[in-house]
Amino acid sequence: MKNIRPVTTNDAFDNRREMSNHQNKVSKLKLSTGSVVDKYPVVLDGGRTIIYITDKSRETEIRAQYALRK
Repeated sequence: MKNIRPVTTNDAFDNRREMSNHQNKVSKLKLSTGSVVDKYPVVLDGGRTIIYITDKSRETEIRAQYALRK
């Protein structure tokens, strides 16, 4: 008896070639996870700590919370 693996139509190569798996179908939020694109830096501790936020109006709140941590 031969050890032959049956050929399937849904192998990894075929899945990579499908248009539904391309990056233009992935939402912008998922692609930018971990990225600092469209975020504002808040520099704390004289430049030793930088926090990136999406809402610039929360900058004073973030600074106050960081000051209370010490």
